[in-house]
Amino acid sequence: MFVDIAKIKLKAGDGGNGAISFHREKYVANGGPDGGDGGRGGDIIFVVDDNLSTLADFRYKKKYIAQNGENGKSGRSFGKSAPNLIVKVPKGTLVKDLTNGKIIADISDDKPSIIAKGGRGGFGNAHFATPTRQAPRFAKPGQKGEELEVQLELKLLADVGLVGFPNVGKSTLISVVSEAKPVIANYHFTTTTPVLGVVRLHEESSFVMADIPGLIEGARDGVGLGHQFLRHIERCRLLVHIVDVSGSEGRDSIRDFEIINSELKSFNKDLAERPMIVAGNKCDLATADQINRFKNYIEAKGYKFFPIIAATSYGVETLLKYIEAQLATLPPITIYEPEKISEKSVHHKDEQIRIEKQNETYFVTGEKVLRLVQSINFDDYESLQYFQKMLNKLGVSEALKKSGVKEGDNVNIYDLEFEFIE
Repeated sequence: MFVDIAKIKLKAGDGGNGAISFHREKYVANGGPDGGDGGRGGDIIFVVDDNLSTLADFRYKKKYIAQNGENGKSGRSFGKSAPNLIVKVPKGTLVKDLTNGKIIADISDDKPSIIAKGGRGGFGNAHFATPTRQAPRFAKPGQKGEELEVQLELKLLADVGLVGFPNVGKSTLISVVSEAKPVIANYHFTTTTPVLGVVRLHEESSFVMADIPGLIEGARDGVGLGHQFLRHIERCRLLVHIVDVSGSEGRDSIRDFEIINSELKSFNKDLAERPMIVAGNKCDLATADQINRFKNYIEAKGYKFFPIIAATSYGVETLLKYIEAQLATLPPITIYEPEKISEKSVHHKDEQIRIEKQNETYFVTGEKVLRLVQSINFDDYESLQYFQKMLNKLGVSEALKKSGVKEGDNVNIYDLEFEFIE
């Protein structure tokens, strides 16, 4: 089954916690703090796999979780950083943040893309030693890895997109000009998945052509195969509109042309303005009057018209040479640029400080505050001093004041309760 949209959850690895340790060695008095730093959590990295052509694998595995970093150790030994988690996707996959629809990455080349970053390891207590604080009994926990839900969209990378009604000869044409072998039969929707083929006119020149199925009148409303496959021509540099000039399906060629263009415009206005060539197929079944009527109509609209018989390759070489000449003048295939996303809103949704008053007590919560509490030894005076300093630095004291706290009021931070002092 062809799958070109998938939703998955990503969780990069958390950083390892810093160690609280003191050097102990015979004949060495007051060895001092020697707790090492935690290791970095694993990133989640997307890479192209040319052997993949759909997103079907993501229907069965919905969560991707990287390993956490190792905790620090005594003797100033750093924890081991976790390996990165590699996720393989087809070329042309867009990664979008599901909460706001913004593009995080376009996986269209061989360059790996870091989608979720692992957390940094926490500092061991050796980091906090100073001339006045010679035996710190606290260390920092590792940072949380980024966590987000994304939507994957596959947009095929093709220079030329073939559009038109079913059974007009798109599949026949791509099978004649390339090594692609789509199933060809004399009924509608023979092709139910996009088909890519490489067209080689000579050794120095080639381009990729895509046969896009599913377009009929009402596709915008889900009729037929709907316009689910139209996203695959959004990158195409040039469109080739195939029309049955013989009317063998009992339809009018001019009306067919206008219907398909209307569907393109309703899906994406930019597609309606994309350079387009018109190929009138099945000329062997058409009368001279039918061909001339359609040719005159198309040329009057400013399009280049080519009469062809795809099944026998009649007129096909002339069409391909014109396509090659046109592509030489057009910009390269569209590669989408990542859209700027706020790290705070996307990757660290719980970083904000929250304050709620209940029964004359102010409760403070938030991921930053929790990590601070976890790092402190509350039986140690120097640790408490560090805790007070960090509350001010993180903005907790200021947030409490804005919430109306007064001197002497009770404050609760993850079961640590104390009186607020200015």
